[in-house]
Amino acid sequence: MSGGLNRRIADQLEALRQRDRFRQRRIVEPAGAGCARVAGRDCINFCSNDYLGLAQDPRLRAGPGASGSAASALITGYSPSHAELEARLADWLQRDRVLLFPTGFSANVGIIDALLQRGDLAVCDALNHASLIDGVRLSGADKRIYAHAGVDQARRALAEPVAGIKALVTDAVFSMDGDSAPLQALSHEAQRADALFYVDDAHGLGVEGGDGRGVAGELSQDALPVLVGTLGKALGAAGAFVAGPASLIAYLENRARSQIYSTAFAPMTANAALVALDIARQEVWRRDHVHRLVARLHARLDAADLPVPDSRTAIQPIVLGSDRLALRVSDDLLARGFLVTAIRPPTVPEGAARLRVTLTAAHSQEQVDGLVDALADSLVEARVA
Repeated sequence: MSGGLNRRIADQLEALRQRDRFRQRRIVEPAGAGCARVAGRDCINFCSNDYLGLAQDPRLRAGPGASGSAASALITGYSPSHAELEARLADWLQRDRVLLFPTGFSANVGIIDALLQRGDLAVCDALNHASLIDGVRLSGADKRIYAHAGVDQARRALAEPVAGIKALVTDAVFSMDGDSAPLQALSHEAQRADALFYVDDAHGLGVEGGDGRGVAGELSQDALPVLVGTLGKALGAAGAFVAGPASLIAYLENRARSQIYSTAFAPMTANAALVALDIARQEVWRRDHVHRLVARLHARLDAADLPVPDSRTAIQPIVLGSDRLALRVSDDLLARGFLVTAIRPPTVPEGAARLRVTLTAAHSQEQVDGLVDALADSLVEARVA
C-alpha cells in the first residue's frame, strides 16, 4: 500500500483505540439453544437476533437443496426453492409478489437506489439503519431527517415541493432502541403527500404482529407499498426480501443492482427459511414466550432499581452513556457467563453507549433473572472502580 494510505490507516486506528471505539471480531460458537461459546467459555447469549430460537433448530438443517446457487437469480441461480419461498412469503404478508436478496443491507441499498434519483426527496427517521441511510446517499435523492418517530416533522418535510417523487423511509422496529415507528400515522402522512412509503421490518418480522407478520403486518399493500424483511433474524436462516405490488417487483428485478449482480443465496438456505416460516406460524408459543420475557425483564430491572427500557420488543437497550463503562460492564458480564455486546458510536448517538440485550424464545425466565442480578452487580463494581 502507499505510504499515505498506511499513515491514514494507522492514524485512524489509533484514534479509534484512544476513544474506546476500536472493534474486533471474536469467534462465537453455538453451544445449545440460547447459548454460545466464547474463548472456550460457555455463556448465555443475550445479544443474538435469533428471536424465535430457530437458528440452531435441527429441523432447519434437515432439508434438501444445494449448498450454493452458483449464479445470480437472472442467470441460473433461481431454484424451485427460491420460487416457493417468494410465493409463500407473499401469501403470508398479503402482498402481490416478493423478490429475494442476499442480505438485508444489500436489499435496502439496492431497492432505494433503484427507486429514487436526483430531484427526488427522501424523508427519513433520524435513527434509521445504516443500510437505509446508504441507500438514500447512493440514489442521489435529497434527504430530510426528522426527529425520531416525529410524525409532525415528517409531515412538514413531506410538504416541501420537489421536482421528482417523495418517499418516506423508516425502520419498523429500531435495531438499537427496540421501539416501533408510528407506522399508521406515517402511512397516513405518506398517502396524503402522495409519497412512497418504505418500511424495513427486519426486527419485527416473525416475532411481532398478527400471525407474526411484524409491526408492519397490519398495513395493507396500498398503505405500505414497499415492505422489506430479513430471513436471518427471527426466521433463523439468511437472506432478505422485498414485498409489494407486482409492477414494483418486476421493476426491481430489472433495476436493483445489488440483486441483479449478486449470487443468489443457496437453495438449502431457501429450504431452511421455508421450514422456519412454517414453525413461526404454527408454534405461536415462541413469540408469546418472548413477550413474557420482556415483561419479566422489566419487572426485575424495576425491582433492582435499574432503568427500564421503553421498548416492548425483543430488543432491550440498557443505556449507560460512556463507551468505557459499556465495555467494562460487557466484559464483566461475559466473565459471569452472559454474552451482551457493548454498542458504541457511531452505531448509536454520542453519549448513548449501551448494552443491547436481546431476548429470544430459547431463553428462560431464570436466565433473565440471572442476567439482571449479574448486571446489577457489574454496574456497582464498574462505578466503584
